[in-house]
Amino acid sequence: MALLADLNLEVLVVSAVNLVSMAELVGPRLYSCCNCRNHVALHDDVISKAFQGRHGRAFLFSHAMNIMVGPREDRQLMTGLHTVADVYCCDCNEVLGWKYERAYEEAQKYKEGKFILEKSK
Repeated sequence: MALLADLNLEVLVVSAVNLVSMAELVGPRLYSCCNCRNHVALHDDVISKAFQGRHGRAFLFSHAMNIMVGPREDRQLMTGLHTVADVYCCDCNEVLGWKYERAYEEAQKYKEGKFILEKSK
């Protein structure tokens, strides 16, 4: 089962006079598929780290990238009935989590359109 790995990217900077600076800038923190390292989410898009996936800890994200969304299905989760669609890495087809399509309880509506991505062990 899937999952996310946390990456920090380093960028090499070229100065205006065509000299290479050895200064390293830290790029955006990314989450990636633990199977193939495909980038699937940005750290800035984390809404909460206090969620439970099918196999352990999971994060709620406002956006995800480089994924495929499967068919919708109703699923009884810990917080009630939701319509969800599994999300897969677009490179290796690993199941990463799910997308909340619909929440039936008013208190859970904030999850609609958001993504649960499970953390790797």
